[in-house]
Amino acid sequence: MKTKTEVAVYYFPNYHPDARNDKWHGRGWTEWELVKRAEPRFAGHAQPKVPLWGYEDESDPQAMARKIDAAADHGIDCFIFDWYWYEDGPYLHRGLEEGFLQANNADRLKFSLMWANHDWIDIHPLTRALQPATLASGKVSEQAFVAATEHMIERYFRHPSYWRVGGGLYFSIYELMNLVEGLGGLDETKRILGEFRERVRQAGLGELHLNAVVWGVQILPGEKRIDNPNELLDLLGFDSVTSYVWLHHVGLPEFPQSDYGAWRDEAVAKMSDLANEFQLPYFPNVTMGWDTSPRTVQSDKYEPIGYQYMATVGGNTPAEFETALRQTKALAEQKSGGLNIVTINAWNEWTEGSYLEPDTVHGFGYLEAIRMVFGPSQE
Repeated sequence: MKTKTEVAVYYFPNYHPDARNDKWHGRGWTEWELVKRAEPRFAGHAQPKVPLWGYEDESDPQAMARKIDAAADHGIDCFIFDWYWYEDGPYLHRGLEEGFLQANNADRLKFSLMWANHDWIDIHPLTRALQPATLASGKVSEQAFVAATEHMIERYFRHPSYWRVGGGLYFSIYELMNLVEGLGGLDETKRILGEFRERVRQAGLGELHLNAVVWGVQILPGEKRIDNPNELLDLLGFDSVTSYVWLHHVGLPEFPQSDYGAWRDEAVAKMSDLANEFQLPYFPNVTMGWDTSPRTVQSDKYEPIGYQYMATVGGNTPAEFETALRQTKALAEQKSGGLNIVTINAWNEWTEGSYLEPDTVHGFGYLEAIRMVFGPSQE
């Protein structure tokens, strides 16, 4: 029997109230505020985006149950939650802990974590000055790392819906160099990751599957490119690599809007190169679109001066997205080393213009494209 290619979709949980956001933006603020206030920034610019289900609170188990059903019904196997834990504790965790884990259908979908350990900077929205303050540093000490990983072991890894890859609990890290710098260097990081693996074993949970997000093009201010990745990944004991978004590897040449089809073709070719370059299994990515204009001050002039004042993507219809899915599925099955996995950006990156959740223009079109290519089940 042919091994099913698993579909894992990144989930960005900034659509529920959080204590830090209350402090930074005002009580009850969520990123829906930026979605609502987005304006067309050039002729033909399709903004604002309007969610078909409304501006719902993802920490509500009933709202999350609707997302789970839609994902599972359309061939998605797993949500990879962008997960945040800074030196002083968690951030944006209620969508997972109060929404997903409390949903009455959480058994229909797997979940896992991608530690989004980048600096959290003041870009919601960003002014043209492009000098945002750092609100929380992504670097954490060993003490904070142990606290975070103990929380994972007790709250997530024991859950029957936690995703396993190759038999191991899938745990991905976004910013390797932030991790290394925070933990005090490569040797210390190797030791601490090894001890994390052992604590998981001692908890009776078996093995970890450590995944690294790899990329080259700087996106968020402060992100660092990884040099000599194979050597670094081998030293630290990682099991696989993947990508978060095409823009990490392939830029957008035309402002204010680049063509999705051309971007897709270049991205798929680049991912094929990455699969050959990495010694570890590489899980290729499909990106649905790109438009960061909602994260800019809407009254500021929109010019190509840097993230998030940058080119958008047009022509990313469900049909064009389906083509990307088919190409990437074929790549995964050819070069994944037997672990057939595709990641997708994203379930709900509404303010980066990359989302699968139904909107008022395409409805369930992007989800239907996934079902057409992957299906709820395969022979």
